[in-house]
This record gives sequence, C-alpha cells and structure tokens, in this order.
Amino acid sequence: MSTHSVTVYSTPSCPYCVMAKNYFKKNGVEFNDIDVSIDTSAANEMVRKSGQMGVPVVEIDNQIVIGFQPDAFEELLSA
Repeated sequence: MSTHSVTVYSTPSCPYCVMAKNYFKKNGVEFNDIDVSIDTSAANEMVRKSGQMGVPVVEIDNQIVIGFQPDAFEELLSA
C-alpha cells in the first residue's frame, strides 16, 4: 500500500477503536492515534470534521469514516 495520512480519533475504552487500530496494524498502515478522552482540542476538531461525538472517527487522506468500517478503510487505502 502506498503512503496515506491516517488518523484515528479514539478512546481507550472503545472496543471499535481497538478494532480499527488493529486493522491498520495488521495491514501495515501507519496511523496517528489521538485519544479524545484526554485531548479536548482534538475532540473538538473531531466533532468539527465529522459532526460526530462518538468514536472511532477515522480520517484517511482528509476523508472521514465514522466507526469501524474495514470495507471503507480498504477502499480509501487502495485509492
């Protein structure tokens, strides 16, 4: 896979966040993990970008994916 900009907005207690991060690790995709439970400005940025307060919110090359959606991840990463 080519290099992509991937950010996962997550919390430690979210099982879908863990699943999303494990997906990227398993597929060798580097990502920036932002814990919005301790970073208020990042939480506000996540809501501004996605309109969502729930996690995970995944940003791949400026495209927002809400929740754990491996098919959407794969589609964006293969572009």
